[in-house]
Amino acid sequence: MSKTKVIYLAGGCFWGMEDLFRDRPGVIDTEVGYSGGDNDNPSYENHPGHAEALAITYDPQKTTYEELLDFFFRIHDPTTLNRQGNDVGSSYRSVIFYEDDMELKAAKSMIEKVNASGLYGRPVVTSLEKFTKFYSAEEYHQDYLKKNPGGYTCHYLRTDESLIKA
Repeated sequence: MSKTKVIYLAGGCFWGMEDLFRDRPGVIDTEVGYSGGDNDNPSYENHPGHAEALAITYDPQKTTYEELLDFFFRIHDPTTLNRQGNDVGSSYRSVIFYEDDMELKAAKSMIEKVNASGLYGRPVVTSLEKFTKFYSAEEYHQDYLKKNPGGYTCHYLRTDESLIKA
């Protein structure tokens, strides 16, 4: 049995990201929550500085950190500062929460590839923030779009083409 890993990402409302990531090859589990902010035990009503984030548990034998970053950059607009769709504010910023130098290097490389691809026509503004802690969101937010089919999301696959080779 292979050891699992976790990647922490934020790119707008966590509902849509979770819905698209959950069925990716190699993804074992997803959990929505808050990361990168100022208070302990944040809630939906009180999460200053935290981004709506997604913890993705994956099997590195079946998918890679880079492949997950590639998908992340294809399902949200990483060129809009503190905004995705109708959601505006720092809670909806695009962030890669890296845990070590390898992840930081991979994230920087992926941002260069996204910029080189020309997919968005504007430079990536995704921030790279050192991971500190992930706080699970309230139960009603977990698997929200499974529980509420047709609920709001601004996430969709913008291209079938991988950006890894850009």
